[in-house]
Amino acid sequence: MRTYLRPLRAAAGRPPTPPRPPKTRQLTSWLLTHPDRLAHDDRDQLARARAAYPHLDALTNHVTAFAEILTAQQGQRLNDRITAVEADDQPDLHSLTAGLRRDHDQVVNGLTMTYNSGVVEGHVNRIKIIKRQMHGRANLDLLSKQILLA
Repeated sequence: MRTYLRPLRAAAGRPPTPPRPPKTRQLTSWLLTHPDRLAHDDRDQLARARAAYPHLDALTNHVTAFAEILTAQQGQRLNDRITAVEADDQPDLHSLTAGLRRDHDQVVNGLTMTYNSGVVEGHVNRIKIIKRQMHGRANLDLLSKQILLA
């Protein structure tokens, strides 16, 4: 129906309706996806949204910079990024930087060291699954045997 009425409205002198802005979920998905992995249409829509909203453009620059620090494990660049975010007018990101400053040493260690607790978290997850499966069916002795034998 829209495609049929659009030329009629244009002929009547009525301006065409502007395209709807993208939804928040869609924008978030575009911001958190690496620019090389975005589809061409999505990249164009993101560029239009960035041009229309300067705060979104600044947010995109900050998110991209933080993503580079995370993926390249460059914790030494964190202080520069925190300073850049605090100099900008993004109050939501100011709360993020306050949290990063509160746990600064731990965050820098997590971003620079190659060690992680992935194996331990995997074991904890496995134990929780066994516990949930046996909930109400056995006592602590059988649960501990099941964990040790699994």
